[in-house]
Amino acid sequence: MKDGFVKVSAASPVIRVADCEYNAERVIEAIEKAKKLGVKVLVFPELTLTGVTCGDLLGHRVLLDGAARALEKVVKATSGTEMLVFVGLPLALGGGVYSVAAAVCNGDVLAFIPRENVRGTLFSAPSDQMSASIDCSAYFEPDSGYVPFHVVSRNATFPCYALPELRVAVEIGVGNERFGADTQRLALNGATLIAQMASFPQTVTSSDEARENALYESRLYKCGLVLAAPGRGESTTDNSYSGLCLVAENGELLAENEAANGALAISEIDVQHMTTLRRRVGGFEQKSPPTAFDWCFEPVITNVPRRYRKHPQLPDDSEALAKYCERMLDIQVSGLVKRMEYAHLDHCVVGISGGVDSTLAVLVSSMAVKRMGLPLTNVVACTMPCFGTSSRTKSNAVVVAEQIGAEVRVIDISASVYQHFDDIGHAHDDYSIAFENAQARVRTMVLMDIANKVNGLDVGTEDLSEYIDGWCTYNGDHTSMYDVNLGMTKTQVRAAVSHIAAKTDNKVLKAALYDVLDCPVTPELLPIHDDLIEQKSEDAVGSYSLQDFFTHKILVCGFDPIKTLRLSKLAYGDEFTDAELVKWLKSYSRRLFSQQFKRSCLMDGPAVESFSVSPRTGLHMPSDGECTLFLRMLEEYRE
Repeated sequence: MKDGFVKVSAASPVIRVADCEYNAERVIEAIEKAKKLGVKVLVFPELTLTGVTCGDLLGHRVLLDGAARALEKVVKATSGTEMLVFVGLPLALGGGVYSVAAAVCNGDVLAFIPRENVRGTLFSAPSDQMSASIDCSAYFEPDSGYVPFHVVSRNATFPCYALPELRVAVEIGVGNERFGADTQRLALNGATLIAQMASFPQTVTSSDEARENALYESRLYKCGLVLAAPGRGESTTDNSYSGLCLVAENGELLAENEAANGALAISEIDVQHMTTLRRRVGGFEQKSPPTAFDWCFEPVITNVPRRYRKHPQLPDDSEALAKYCERMLDIQVSGLVKRMEYAHLDHCVVGISGGVDSTLAVLVSSMAVKRMGLPLTNVVACTMPCFGTSSRTKSNAVVVAEQIGAEVRVIDISASVYQHFDDIGHAHDDYSIAFENAQARVRTMVLMDIANKVNGLDVGTEDLSEYIDGWCTYNGDHTSMYDVNLGMTKTQVRAAVSHIAAKTDNKVLKAALYDVLDCPVTPELLPIHDDLIEQKSEDAVGSYSLQDFFTHKILVCGFDPIKTLRLSKLAYGDEFTDAELVKWLKSYSRRLFSQQFKRSCLMDGPAVESFSVSPRTGLHMPSDGECTLFLRMLEEYRE
């Protein structure tokens, strides 16, 4: 499927115990429904055609033959269908009876995969000798008598020609009491999508346990899971069955259904993403190829109704977001405290501008000195007004610093910058890049020298988003002695400041913090008129929220620009036109490459997630790489 998506479904029809013909009809109904919805992989519970509660009947010739005839009907119903269907039934082989998954596609049975371990039933477990495939003349088809078939090892996979990243494997008899050894084995054999044909009964905790297992295993093994459990038609002699169906991907629950009249859970698995994750973490290299049965379908654009969040770096739930922000703040504070203690420093020096980044840095600094048992006045907050400083940002910066108890220093650097212009022969009315950068570099010099003077640390304020787009002055705000925001996107910085504002009882501080959040992002390096903020960062580099989305998809997930564009339309289509999204994605791609030289020499700072732009442990790329391939994809893009 286009961009690595494949539509999958788990189905648990309401069957009748031991009524194979009736059950085949219900299976066919589910197949037809899934076909209309564009499903390419459909998973049913274990022993779908008989029911898991048949007991000793499963070994009876009448039921075995009935299951064979039922399977034949199901197989014929899939003719002309490009869907890979896993349906369960009992199968006699020699002196044993096995619970198997029949892999059915386009009117053919590709293979039978036997269940590995069966306890408490009459089933024989497959022997270790069944490691490859075995030709057996023991399968009954009513119209043609006995014909050969394949019973294959439990390691069988089903690779898809149309989507190379899609390799399907099946796990039979999934229960909530087992650990994911089978899932692990199948994932290490290359399966990116695992069909789990479950057999567990319903308890008060069974659904929660199954959900937790699916989320854990799909994240641990970087795969998609499609689970179908027996439904309401099963016998209630000793247990009842819920028909739980769910789809999970990399620790995220994409779909879940437990309907009394027959459950169907449908979503899209991004197997391209799963493959990228595996390549990044390593350990999924196939040591020996498993038994493989190829199948294929006509590539189409998969409709993706699943929601893509505008802020993938943040949790949706408000309670979870509060805990997430507290954890981010603790990481920042802990890192700063460790660095100060190691260097035997007792002051934090922060350049405050009234922007959200410097606001968070000064708040974190106050938390750090407090944790160290030092007075809050050991935070030296310096506002350094110059040509582009507005009264609004200057006021907010001072109010925040004063309310947290910091020492506030107002240092007008205009005279120093003018003197610097004279020293380098730069006209005072020449508003070129030298005009802007000179101010940023003077500010950094002042902060570092004050830090040396007070036995302090110049605490950096620049965030990860600005390092990605290079919206910082090299050796200006780009540089500090320790940057507490280095591992946080602008979205995360704003969330942290909003969290602090929401929980503070200081009304003056609360009002100032909310005004900081409401203020546009600005470097304040060009002269202003009528005290209005005219130089806005997002006018030049685009929405930081959108940039952070691009960063997550391109750098964290490893998606190409076209797939990123497609997902950005799903997430931001209500805010930006397609042309605007293409424009900002091109801008992002150019700056991602052209501004790497600023990231190649970054100072220390704590990462809050697994991704950072640290040249030591984060993003590694050359400072003179070309963005040609990225831009070409976007220039050649046609909807």
